[in-house]
Parts: sequence; structure tokens; C-alpha cells
Amino acid sequence: MKKIIVIDTSMFCTWLKLPNFETCESRNDTWDFERINEKIETEIRNHSTLVLPLATIIESGNHLSHCSGDIYSLAHKFCDILRKSVEGESPWATFSQQSELWNDASLKRLADEWPPMAASKVSIGDATIKNVAEMYAKIGYDVEILTCDSGLKAYEPTIHTTKPRRRK
Repeated sequence: MKKIIVIDTSMFCTWLKLPNFETCESRNDTWDFERINEKIETEIRNHSTLVLPLATIIESGNHLSHCSGDIYSLAHKFCDILRKSVEGESPWATFSQQSELWNDASLKRLADEWPPMAASKVSIGDATIKNVAEMYAKIGYDVEILTCDSGLKAYEPTIHTTKPRRRK
């Protein structure tokens, strides 16, 4: 089964080496550039596909534009990855696959589903990252959310095996 790695904002910012994002951590589990890079390189060698959700793109871009350091060079690095995602250049998934999550029906569903999640301190960005992960799981991928956020990680879809159909 093909594996999808959905990258959340904190991991992406740490991987990009944005100032003030040297690490990403949750409950004694610290991720730094080296650990994230090793994980991503391993997944690439295993032919996994990397996915940048729209929330990750927007949130990371916001963090980048307000950071110290060489914003121009960081923005070029970020946009190079964004272009590869838009074009579906390996190992990146084509961004257009997520377009169904932004149609009227999907946004209405998000509006219905998010208020109780917000009351549980789940951001709307994390809710949409969860939706991206679920979308790929529904079409038959093994999905991992690359995050240090245990709350978001809890939304990672479980692997669903389909029972082979008999031919008639």
C-alpha cells in the first residue's frame, strides 16, 4: 500500500530551518531539523508521497514572513517546494488533489464539524489537516501525519484493508 506523509506546520517550519522553529516538541518528544530530515529522507527512499495541506502552506508562509533572518532566501526555498507540490514533482503529491476539500459542500461540512473541535482546542488548520489525511485514507493510502502535536496525531487515520471482491 502506498504511503502518504501529511506534513503539519510546525514540522515544516522546523524542516525549513525558520528562525524560532529550531525544534518542535510535545511531551518529551523533540523533533529538530536532523530528525525531521532523516524521517523525510527515509520516507522518500521508501517511495512515500509527501503532502503539503493548504493550512500548512498558509501558516508556514505567515511564520516565514514574520521571522528574522534571510526571509528572501527562506521564501525561495519555501516556494521551490510549493511549486514542486503544485506540479506533483516526486516526492510531492499534486496539490490539486486537495481541491475537493475546498468546494462548497466540504466547507459547509467543515463549518458543521469544527465548532465542537474548537471547543476542544483544535485549530481550524488542524481540522483541515485531519481532513486531508482522511481524504487520502479513503482512497486507499496508508497515511501518517508528520506532527509533534499529539492532539493532531490522534486524528491520524487507521489503515483500512478492503476485502477482495469475488468475480462473478
